[in-house]
Amino acid sequence: MAKGRFTGFGGPPGGGMNMNNLMKQAQKMKEDMEKLEEEMSAKEVEATAGGGVVRVVATGDKRIKLVEIDPEIIDPEEVEMLQDLIIAAVNECIEKAEKMHAEGMGRISGGMGKFPGF
Repeated sequence: MAKGRFTGFGGPPGGGMNMNNLMKQAQKMKEDMEKLEEEMSAKEVEATAGGGVVRVVATGDKRIKLVEIDPEIIDPEEVEMLQDLIIAAVNECIEKAEKMHAEGMGRISGGMGKFPGF
């Protein structure tokens, strides 16, 4: 067995990877992720519930921007139903925003999988 540094998988010292290239790739990915975050905050998703009587708009970074309720459905006797419709529309908006974000991350990561916190 030859003396020297452990090279990992039988390649040249350093495993054959150019550390500068790896650092450049990591920096580019970081910049791409920051750009994606900016894009997500500018994009919007929309969901409705109850046949459109409740409408919610959120940004791609999962911030609720608008909750719109058709005044004709407001009935003091049916507050729980209205609350359920709002929850349903908000949850659908969040799901859409998460899907949009995951698609953007997939483009950046090249299919490497999910990153923690995203």
